[in-house]
Amino acid sequence: MTVDIFEVNRIVEKYRKKKGALIPLLQEIQSVYGYVPKEAIEVISRELSVYPVEIYGILTFYTQFYLTPRGKHTIKVCQGTACHVMGGKEILEYMADKLGIAEGGTTEDGMFSLERVACLGCCGMAPVVMIDEDFHGRCTVQKLQGLIDSYRDEKAK
Repeated sequence: MTVDIFEVNRIVEKYRKKKGALIPLLQEIQSVYGYVPKEAIEVISRELSVYPVEIYGILTFYTQFYLTPRGKHTIKVCQGTACHVMGGKEILEYMADKLGIAEGGTTEDGMFSLERVACLGCCGMAPVVMIDEDFHGRCTVQKLQGLIDSYRDEKAK
């Protein structure tokens, strides 16, 4: 995806005179691109007179921000206590192997990004996997195989 510098400048201009607006500005940039591109950081730094290291400090501190393109679908595998005891670690390992990516990575086709999360708050349904905004409880390898296939089939439509 190419970065439209004109669009980045338009977004920056909306926040130029607002105090404490760096996080909302970064959130809006990410909502447009799916991540915060290096080119956008350069524009923000120059236009708002903020050192790039300050921007990177925010982007790397908050887990909501991404510095690389994300997949069309984000898969979050819970690693909280209940999920861990019920096989969450194995689910995460299976997903990484099945998708051919490491935790935190994105598939080559841009369909999936895989994340480990500390807790999704669904302990009674452990182990839990969240795909985009959908929760899937009592997951098994077999159930996940079908889920991933259904998201891949969606691409073919």
